[in-house]
Amino acid sequence: MENNFLVDAVIYLAAAVVCVPVAKRLGLGSVLGYLMAGILIGPFVLGFVGQEGKDIMHFAEFGVVMMLFIVGLELEPATLWKMRTSVLGYGSLQMVGTTLCIFALMLFLDWEWPSALAVGMAFSMSSTAIVLQSLKEKNQLNLPSGTNSFSILLFQDIAVIPILAMLPLLAKDGIVDDDTHHTFLSAFPAWLQTFGVLLAVGSIIIAGRYLIVPMLRFISHTHLRELFTATALLIVIAIALLMQMVGLSPALGTFLAGVVLASSEYKHELESDLDPFKGLLLGLFFLAVGASINFNLILARPVLILLSTLIVMAIKMGVLYIVGKRLKLAKDQHWLFTFVLSQVGEFAFVLLAFMAQVRLVNSGQNDFLMAVVALSMLFTPLVLLVHERIMIPRWANRMNEEQESDVENNQHKVILIGFSHFGSTIGRFLRANNIESTILDNDSDRVLLLRKMGFKVYYGDATRIDILHAAGAETADIIVVGTGTPETNIDIVKLVLKHYPQARIMVRARNRMDAYEFMDLGILHIYRETLDAAIRVGVDVLGLMGERKYSAFRTGQKFLKYDNQSMKKLKAHRHDMNVYVNKAKEEIARQEEMLADDKDKLKGLSSDVAWDSEYMRDMILQPRTK
Repeated sequence: MENNFLVDAVIYLAAAVVCVPVAKRLGLGSVLGYLMAGILIGPFVLGFVGQEGKDIMHFAEFGVVMMLFIVGLELEPATLWKMRTSVLGYGSLQMVGTTLCIFALMLFLDWEWPSALAVGMAFSMSSTAIVLQSLKEKNQLNLPSGTNSFSILLFQDIAVIPILAMLPLLAKDGIVDDDTHHTFLSAFPAWLQTFGVLLAVGSIIIAGRYLIVPMLRFISHTHLRELFTATALLIVIAIALLMQMVGLSPALGTFLAGVVLASSEYKHELESDLDPFKGLLLGLFFLAVGASINFNLILARPVLILLSTLIVMAIKMGVLYIVGKRLKLAKDQHWLFTFVLSQVGEFAFVLLAFMAQVRLVNSGQNDFLMAVVALSMLFTPLVLLVHERIMIPRWANRMNEEQESDVENNQHKVILIGFSHFGSTIGRFLRANNIESTILDNDSDRVLLLRKMGFKVYYGDATRIDILHAAGAETADIIVVGTGTPETNIDIVKLVLKHYPQARIMVRARNRMDAYEFMDLGILHIYRETLDAAIRVGVDVLGLMGERKYSAFRTGQKFLKYDNQSMKKLKAHRHDMNVYVNKAKEEIARQEEMLADDKDKLKGLSSDVAWDSEYMRDMILQPRTK
């Protein structure tokens, strides 16, 4: 039974099911929950799993590969091109700065310079898995700290390729162990290897445009969701295999494929089908990290290893703080950027293993460095917890106290949560109609700007009850939930329903599927982001095509009414896409028929131009005839 796959699967899954909800309940985050679960089942505590924690790491790292594919799906090429300055400029600044600092420290500790340089490059990496997962859980990926963190991580993932190429050159006398990983192109001349790498990258771009999309279109016609899911997995695994064969990072290859497919019509379907696999494999990755920590070594040399881990994290924080200064981030974003990237990442495991193969480090040094990497990853959720629970509330209280001294302390009857383009439009409209509102936002730059403009704004996370209380939610008549993240909106709505039942809730939904979630919670006032704007465009098109303004406007309002009615009918079928599509077709046909009937009823008014304001204005302004 020792090697029984089912037994191992039960152990890993049971540990996750028990530890992660407890960690989330305590506000520690899922990453720390997975790490603690791995430690619990590892050889140091319960001993359910042994050294296979390191072996399973290779399988679990595929979760990182899949995560970067999904991240790529969210970045269109134009968006990626706009990020080139932050990726190349600040990414290189972080890596070079961290490498030089750790290189100098290792030289001071009497390490030979090739080994010191290799360790510096490995320790300059941060954990893509931990950073993106932590930022996503806190809905901070779209904040300045999140976007800049992603730029740094993207540069690091790209840099893995040249670093792997450099390590054999740093080895003593070019000695490489016989079991060193060889790629498919290793036996060919250097120029042919370069050509093969370029060919592989080019094939991903070409296949993404001219092969994968037609294949997905063909598969989608089968109406078999499991087949589409299998195709999505095939795409990711095949690209990862191709990248591995030519010696490139599989994560980088799948990220590139995701960017190529970001503008395709199957973007959201791919993302939704792969997301469960990504989450499960990432959880397995964190479990494996926890299970592979060598606590015997740590207990044998606890002070040295703990001190080394803290020094490495402090060095990285120092460099990141300087980079954050160059980025001109606000204080809260600056410190989040500094803390979230302070660990050593999963690619360091790969680089350290390769360093041992090329004899840049011996087995004892390798185990020591591995322990430092694992502990830094373990400490990161704790560091972020300190930032969230101690530092952020202090800044929020300080900013909100300043607000109270600047603005008369009266509680407004309307609270706006989220003041980006959506919320700011509502706020300006209400203010123009002499209705003041209290605004909540978690972007400190936006908060400071709005205060200068005279708005009463509170800085903080609206998913926290103390922030809502400070904004006066207990006396509010209306709370408008308008952040750009559906998950955050759902959390806020649940919190308001529980603690402030007197307030009427008006919520922003991204699409129909999000609206269904709010309908399940009993929310009556749901506003889909693009619906009204799309209907306005349609009304204007009718007008430009010769339709009377009144008739076009009336048709738009009727369409809105019928669409809301059909949404309520389709809600019950949303979990079965085949039934949903058929019912949607019926509703569309019914909607078109009802609109046609409405138009027939208006035919008798076709000559009644008095409704058209343009006609009335022309009649009033036309010159009088004698």
